[in-house]
Amino acid sequence: MTITVPQANPGAGYRALKTEIDAAVARALESGWYILGQEGRAFEAEFAEWLGAPAAVGCANGTDALALALRGLGIGPGSAVATVSHTAVATVAAIEMVGASAVLIDIDPVHYTMDPAELAAVLDNPPPGLPPIRAVIPVHLYGQAADLDAILPLCRRHGVALIEDCAQAHGATLHGKRLGTFGAVGTFSLYPTKNLGALGDGGVIATGDAALATRIAALRQYGWHSHYISDEVGVNSRLDEVQAAILRAKLPHLDAQNARRQAIAAAYDAALATIAPPARRPGASHVFHQYVIRVRDRAAIQARLREAGIGTGIHYPMPVHLQPAYKDRVALGPARCRASETAAAEVLSLPMYPELTEAQIETVAAALRAL
Repeated sequence: MTITVPQANPGAGYRALKTEIDAAVARALESGWYILGQEGRAFEAEFAEWLGAPAAVGCANGTDALALALRGLGIGPGSAVATVSHTAVATVAAIEMVGASAVLIDIDPVHYTMDPAELAAVLDNPPPGLPPIRAVIPVHLYGQAADLDAILPLCRRHGVALIEDCAQAHGATLHGKRLGTFGAVGTFSLYPTKNLGALGDGGVIATGDAALATRIAALRQYGWHSHYISDEVGVNSRLDEVQAAILRAKLPHLDAQNARRQAIAAAYDAALATIAPPARRPGASHVFHQYVIRVRDRAAIQARLREAGIGTGIHYPMPVHLQPAYKDRVALGPARCRASETAAAEVLSLPMYPELTEAQIETVAAALRAL
């Protein structure tokens, strides 16, 4: 069966804003300046204003955004960072990129985000042999807030930095405040399928600490505060001018696109008769980077949806702690990530992007009603 409703479709996002994006690209190309120029500075300022953060710093991708946040906070060898196993591997890869050690916390199985009770247990009694825990990275997974009401006080009590992984949560809020503005740093991926996506790789880091923003901006370019002079060891991780221009064209549409995602989610909710819709955290707005249902007979349901021309995805099929590169060498919390393992065997992502047509939405809804 030909897939008529793909699970993701970044090309549709380009076509929806083609005139504005093409004009932005032409402007950037005509400028003659392609790295760390006017477009990048303007995007950083516009993103910070939209987010409600004092400063934003662009970089090459979302993984680097996390690594630069850790570097900026002085977290590296001799430090441990608590995060989750039910996430894109980038979260853990970034921790190891800076030489720190990861300790993986299990999830709340209702919202798929970090379990604060297990985080409290790990902060009180870290696994033996682990360096001091100096940061916590909750992942705002699928477009919804982690339980920051519980996690923030734990971080403050233990004196550890909170870094928000907002790679899937552009525009999501908790108690009316945008995610990415609660911790020391918020990091965002700008990968093409994200709610705010470039047409290539990109990332951005937000912070309320001006000195930290200045340091991260230097670290992304070899540790330069003065041109060609490295005051400290940095990396090369820059958001190019063409991608910054594209992002500037797309940013003004993001809130409306998130509202469209929420409307699509409501249509799916209404069609689900025997399967529970995604839970919404009280006080939070869910921007549905992914619309994720949970089914025990996943392969059979995927096959039935495929027969109806509907694409699906699995985010994510294997927790980080079970993947060959990390298995048996990354520290785990006392629950041993059992809820993460169960979720990985059952989660299924339905088509979700703002350019879905009404006919495509009805195709999915009809298939859901028939499950």
